[in-house]
Amino acid sequence: MDEEAKKRVAEFRFDVIHDLIGDRKLSRGERRRLLKEKSSCVWEIPFSRRSYIGSSTVIAWARRYEKGGRRLDSLYPEARSDRGRPRALDEETVLSLVELKKGMKGASLPVVMGQARLKKILPPELKVCKATIYRLFKQRGLMRREEIFEDRRRFEAELPNDIWQSDAMHGPLAEVGGKKKKTYLFAFLDDMSRLICHAEFYLNEKVDSYIEALRKALKKRGLPRKLYVDNGPAFRSGLLGHATASLGIALIHSKPYQPQGRGKIERFFGTVRRQFLVTCPEEITLEGLNERLRLWVDGQYHEAVHSSTRQTPLVRYLKHAHLVREAPKDLDDHFRMRTTRKVDRDRTVSLNGRLYEAPVNLIGRTVTLLYHEDDPVRVEVLLDGTSHGMLVPLDVKINCKVRRRHDVVELLPRQAEGTPEEENRYKEGRIFGGQEEDDGI
Repeated sequence: MDEEAKKRVAEFRFDVIHDLIGDRKLSRGERRRLLKEKSSCVWEIPFSRRSYIGSSTVIAWARRYEKGGRRLDSLYPEARSDRGRPRALDEETVLSLVELKKGMKGASLPVVMGQARLKKILPPELKVCKATIYRLFKQRGLMRREEIFEDRRRFEAELPNDIWQSDAMHGPLAEVGGKKKKTYLFAFLDDMSRLICHAEFYLNEKVDSYIEALRKALKKRGLPRKLYVDNGPAFRSGLLGHATASLGIALIHSKPYQPQGRGKIERFFGTVRRQFLVTCPEEITLEGLNERLRLWVDGQYHEAVHSSTRQTPLVRYLKHAHLVREAPKDLDDHFRMRTTRKVDRDRTVSLNGRLYEAPVNLIGRTVTLLYHEDDPVRVEVLLDGTSHGMLVPLDVKINCKVRRRHDVVELLPRQAEGTPEEENRYKEGRIFGGQEEDDGI
């Protein structure tokens, strides 16, 4: 590391510890608070892939600065004098281990260490960790594998909503009901424009939360042709697969342990950590966190020129917005739960502890029920793919007053024959189109 690089590192370390080494004496509580704040922040550390700094490291830097006479060069990174040589092993043991490894090509590290113990190359009383042996073999070029490179190519969709990338990110703690709870960020990114179709923090990574976020994204930005997701449980549910297929969306899962294909959404998450999370207060509610995220996405991220496209995400997306497929009005009904039930002889069907009445012609038939768990009133019944309307919640008190004559159902008092009242007869509802939908049936 040259002098300029060392200077950059020292300046960064000083920025971290400057409020700990001032002339003003800090109380123990204030010092503890500062250390906790610094260890929980996300940092851009020069020449390092790490983004977090432990409190013990911050204390060590502060001590070095004080002992060094408060000079900036006291914070320069120090090079190990024994770099490249394991300190726990003598030269003879190192050479013996290298020769053993050369004779055991392809063997794993635990196997090599086991043989070294059997051959007394590593004495029983000598404690050495696997990382030390691994570094030794790696420095000697003995841990290389013949890599088979896949044909990966950078890609970009031609039009907006051709491909959406989606994933989940672990978020900060948020206050919910007086308690701090872990949050998770679900986000949807348009591949062509880098526009964020929707992003929201939830309290879990379950499929219900993901589907709620997806429904909001579809209502805001229309339907994508492809949805590119991870292999997590939330992305593998049957409900998600059925809903996307019914909407004409191809659900594509990336290969396990290969996040390279989702690079754009991963880079967005990095931007969230570096630019958004660092500005959020430690004490914040879930509603406040999502409101700040919405303002940041709309006011900053969408208005900033992207380094790859050389355009702002919003301008690039709106340029071809006329080609976007609008989400259908019955979008929510594509995400209904599905289950099968057999209609009893008394026309009743049981679902989630509730009883419903089905049409007479479905008695004894096995039917499919479509429903939302949070809307028990609207349960549609299908037989062989054909809708037979909405089920009616069972009301045993009303049924007690119903007089049955053949296949005609009448209410007491009995009407004159030949003049049945239409409003007293059972009407089958429909979920799509018609006046019934407008009336909320």
